[in-house]
Amino acid sequence: MQQLLFAVFTMIGGVLACVLYFFGTNWLLDRLFPSKGRMGAEASRNLRITNAIRPWLFMAPALLALGIYLVYPVFESFRLSFHDRTGRTFVGLSNYAWMLRDGEFRQSIFNNFLWLLVVPALSTFFGLVIAALTDRIWWGNIAKTLIFMPMAISFVGAAVIWKFVYDYRAAGNEQIGLLNALVVWLGGTPEAWMTIPFWNNFFLMVILIWIQTGFAMVILSAALRGIPEETIEAAVIDGANGFQIFFKIMVPQIWGTIAVVWTTITILVLKVFDIVLAMTNGQWQTQVLANLMFDWMFRGGGDFGRGATIAVVIMVLVIPIMIWNIRNATKEMEGR
Repeated sequence: MQQLLFAVFTMIGGVLACVLYFFGTNWLLDRLFPSKGRMGAEASRNLRITNAIRPWLFMAPALLALGIYLVYPVFESFRLSFHDRTGRTFVGLSNYAWMLRDGEFRQSIFNNFLWLLVVPALSTFFGLVIAALTDRIWWGNIAKTLIFMPMAISFVGAAVIWKFVYDYRAAGNEQIGLLNALVVWLGGTPEAWMTIPFWNNFFLMVILIWIQTGFAMVILSAALRGIPEETIEAAVIDGANGFQIFFKIMVPQIWGTIAVVWTTITILVLKVFDIVLAMTNGQWQTQVLANLMFDWMFRGGGDFGRGATIAVVIMVLVIPIMIWNIRNATKEMEGR
């Protein structure tokens, strides 16, 4: 109850602070550069000044937050990557040399590569197929709501749910894990799925696919509805079947949206952390870059230099994809 009350008061306080800020800053701006009651050139000048400043008043809190929590950490991480574990002694490229030789880092890169191959592709594919199918049935909106619901769950919450799916009990005991219960019912032997090297990565990927399919479905469903009916009718008249219409008529027209969805999920995959931490904590060869960074930065006494080095690698991998994604999204909005 205490935590609930604290959360409620925090939200109320945050909203009131925002209201006071915006009303207060606008009131102060109007007092410093009044246009009402002024005549001629002075009123026009003050109006131009207030119109130029007012948008920055609205953007100032966001810009301040971005500066403190995004821009500053980027430069600080880059600086720390050239220092020792304390962040005080300059060590040059030693952390980068260590990183290239470290077996756990190479394992993390390999695992992230697997995630990049599987998760964006399957999430986008399932989202596209579901979007196309649900637009054709009367209860499609209900189905979309159910599929989109995992998006409302935090990654940690989703991991807890899937812990019960993958839960393991020794043979002869009652299985509370859904997957092992099904295996036993079919006459098989229960398995500790999370401890099976290599394949356990795919079991973890299923969780993120389950979450992100809803996101892909919503975006692609909107894109499919934007396809002109005339092109589909023309294809039907020409004798095209359902598969030909879908793959040769519909998909090419929304290819830009598919690419944006794909790259958005790709960026998320490069930063995946919560699911691995909650499910395996990087054990049994499931380590990924973000979890490895967390381990070096905050565990075992902390090594700011090596943790920051891994953070820089993640940033370098994300930036090109993010730039490409923004450019494609801009082209989509411009209708090109």
